[in-house]
Amino acid sequence: MKQSRATVRYAKSFIDISNEQGSLDTSYNDMMLISSICSTNKDFTNLLKSPIIKTDLKVKIINELFVGSISPLTISFITLITNKKREGLLPEISNSFIYLYKKNKNIKEVLVTTAVPLDAELRNDLMNYIKKATNSDIELKENVDDSLIGGAIIRMDDTQLDASISSSLKSLESN
Repeated sequence: MKQSRATVRYAKSFIDISNEQGSLDTSYNDMMLISSICSTNKDFTNLLKSPIIKTDLKVKIINELFVGSISPLTISFITLITNKKREGLLPEISNSFIYLYKKNKNIKEVLVTTAVPLDAELRNDLMNYIKKATNSDIELKENVDDSLIGGAIIRMDDTQLDASISSSLKSLESN
């Protein structure tokens, strides 16, 4: 994950303020929304990074876009970084916030790639097993890749467990 010192510093500050205000979970949801918008809407990120658009106009546009969608605390934070000419860092700040929040709450992201979608029972069994093994909350993301033929590839942090049939066939081929 690409993080500069400034983005981490702003994200940590916002986490601290949100914690003091008792609205950490609300701020997390706000940052998830902002991160999603920044990753899907290039016009918005171009607006943030544009040196041509004046700061007061950016603040006005951001307020009109987000009032009612995100908390006043988050709007104040975005206004602050915009006034400090750091609004171009908002996508990275939101991603840093999300990363720090999950680290603070002991939430692990697990990516499971299978040949067919997981059924509810298998998904629950897998989540319970990983939760018990890691002693953390799990955020499961699923990916379907029919080239695996069967089995699964599980990725968490820097660890990957490849129990796919295609991988087994490749290892047999090389022996």
